[in-house]
Amino acid sequence: MNQRITVASAGRITSLDPAQANTVSTLQLLSALGDPLYELDRHGKLQPRLASQLPEISPDGLTVTIPLRQDVLFHDGSRFDAEAMAFSLRRFLRIGTLSFVVGGRIAAVKVAAPDRLQLKLSRRSTSLEGLLTSLNLTPISPTAYAEHNDQFLHDRFVGTGPYRLTNFSENQQRLEPFAKYWGKPPQNNGLDLITLSNSTALYGALKSGEVDVLLSSSIDEDQRHALHLMAQRGVLNEGTGPASSIGYLTLLSNAKPLQNLPLRRALSFSLDRNQISTRVSYGLRRPLRSLVPPSISGGHQSFWPEHNPKAARQLLRSQGYCDGTTLTIPLTFRSNIPADKLFALTWQAQVQRDLSDCLVLELDGVESTTVYNQLGKGAFKLVMLDWRGTYPDPEAYLMPLLSCTHAKGDSCEEGEAAISGSFWTTPGLEKALRQSDELRGQPRRKLLRSIEAITAAGAAYIPVWLETPRAWAQTDLSVPSFDGSGRVLFSELRRQSE
Repeated sequence: MNQRITVASAGRITSLDPAQANTVSTLQLLSALGDPLYELDRHGKLQPRLASQLPEISPDGLTVTIPLRQDVLFHDGSRFDAEAMAFSLRRFLRIGTLSFVVGGRIAAVKVAAPDRLQLKLSRRSTSLEGLLTSLNLTPISPTAYAEHNDQFLHDRFVGTGPYRLTNFSENQQRLEPFAKYWGKPPQNNGLDLITLSNSTALYGALKSGEVDVLLSSSIDEDQRHALHLMAQRGVLNEGTGPASSIGYLTLLSNAKPLQNLPLRRALSFSLDRNQISTRVSYGLRRPLRSLVPPSISGGHQSFWPEHNPKAARQLLRSQGYCDGTTLTIPLTFRSNIPADKLFALTWQAQVQRDLSDCLVLELDGVESTTVYNQLGKGAFKLVMLDWRGTYPDPEAYLMPLLSCTHAKGDSCEEGEAAISGSFWTTPGLEKALRQSDELRGQPRRKLLRSIEAITAAGAAYIPVWLETPRAWAQTDLSVPSFDGSGRVLFSELRRQSE
């Protein structure tokens, strides 16, 4: 019997450098090759990984001390300690393409003792604990990366995780159990991760038994639904994780016609999420009226309005439309993501059904890479996107969309709100975002709810759906399990007969 496990997905992996990793596939791979300082368990509770205890926070909240394990080795045999962790953090802060996730909070990284790391903060930060679970901050061997201190290393990874990388290409990676791993050893004899060219190939490979495990982010909605039904019949094993990926619309708020708030609000009212969920995903993508997933916010919150064509019509009419004048808006969707196109077609049909004399959506499919490159240039009036926070905290969803370092009235000229393509802000919003990161418990939850309510009223973003990560396995394998951040626990995959 082949005791190795083959895992299939879509999306090539072009770089293994944690200072650059930003795709679901890359972070999933890094979760097997590296360890974070902390992780969230399945109940959302912070648990030490490479840290030996929970972080110690000074009374003023500006010094965070992290006790570290002393029994950890890197894959090259060198020892993990505070110096190695400091090397990795400083490198990320210096060259990381996602350094915005730190948000300027870490002013200095210091080594207090071989087994104690200190972070000096520029401001108090409640969400820092969530940030410390990010795989972008996973430690790398200073020995292996000595010549890549200031540049990326794309085709190797030397970390502390349960597997070590023995072969890498963009379409295939070979992982072997790390014999000197500090934690629980993998329950399988290794993994072969492969990328296939399209959804049909992936679906066929799982059905034929050519692959053992398939990750759901890789396939079209019809096939995802078919595999879900097969699992219900016992033909496959299906595992699900916490829903942490949101689909949402970005509206260009600083240019005509959507600089007009009533028009943005009319679009928000025109969206029938329940029908979209059914038509696009057979209900597997759940309707969402918040920018923060319920598993992270701590409960189901609904800040954006429900479908209300009458309210949409009133707003459009108040701006001179519906009485012989039709508003035409280009709706851009990512042409290489099938769910986006199905969403766009469904919403277009809803608008034609409910508001054909007032509003027309003209569809424009653009390849995703082009969308991302042009987004911050104000190229799209209305565009469908998705987002998965880089760490499990509300701030990881709100700051990348709302943060603004230089504003002029309700227009963001510099900051994440400009990069995200909405260019929207409002006086007091940035201050509220910063303040929320200094609070805990009910006061923080109350302020975060207020921020979302203000954002919903601004209608420069419209949440659409919430996606639950799924993985399917052959029936001779265990049911795939997920960590609290929505990644498959590769080390727990095992053959049932073993």
